[in-house]
Amino acid sequence: MDIALHVADFTPFGGDDRIAAGLAATARTADGAGFRTLTLMDHFFQMEAMAPATDPMLEGYTALGFLAGQTEHLQLGLLVTGVTYRHPGLLAKTVATLDVLSGGRALLGIGAAWYEREHAGLGVPFPPLAERFERLEEALAVCRQMWSEDDGAFEGKHYRLAETLCRPRPLRAGGPPVLIGGSGEKKTLRLVAEHAQACNLYDAGPDVLARKLQVLDRHCADVGRDPAQVERTVITGTDPLADPDAFLSAMEAYARMGISQVWVSPYGGGDLPGWVARVGERVVPRLRDL
Repeated sequence: MDIALHVADFTPFGGDDRIAAGLAATARTADGAGFRTLTLMDHFFQMEAMAPATDPMLEGYTALGFLAGQTEHLQLGLLVTGVTYRHPGLLAKTVATLDVLSGGRALLGIGAAWYEREHAGLGVPFPPLAERFERLEEALAVCRQMWSEDDGAFEGKHYRLAETLCRPRPLRAGGPPVLIGGSGEKKTLRLVAEHAQACNLYDAGPDVLARKLQVLDRHCADVGRDPAQVERTVITGTDPLADPDAFLSAMEAYARMGISQVWVSPYGGGDLPGWVARVGERVVPRLRDL
């Protein structure tokens, strides 16, 4: 099983003038410690359920471009891009740029968006959920066309592009892998089966995850897709250093279910590079053996 790092809080780095150095050091440490992926959030305000909205929050793709120049191996993406924040043609261009400048390491994590406060605060339209899912499906189609040899028009219900020209294209044929975040059984997991190379589920326990994966398998069957083509990943709120044996036991159960990557987030105050290094020493080698 692989491990991924999700950085969702920038306050441990200190003042605003120390964020760049702290984030760079954290990413470089993860790059050398065996982490496969590093993700940031696609938010403009900090999530109120986690911390005050006024806490520092970086614009995600600008930050990933910075990290591309600080690392060599990590896959880089947002967990997850809100479909409402960027016109899909511009999103496809942005992710293609990240892929080219990172040497083919971009990941498109995407979802239907949910944080209404930041939409209202910054003047971003926030349509009803059903429309956001329609826009998500069209955005995925736009990205797929932008990253192909088809430079022609795209005509959708919500988006119309006269040309889907994208030069340079992503370095990988077909573009960066697409990960759809969320566990909704009727819409989200259906979109995973139809459009994505990976799903990302919250660590709700083995019984819940087993049911979600069964639903995903049924959706794959419905659209004629081999379920093995979809990577199954999970994000956990558990600190792997609190009890490494218990963490690895839980991950072993998930590995048996076909989950191949787990996201963890830093704990332990301001020394985020140190925390990442300790996870690399104490957890990563054992996790890889699962």
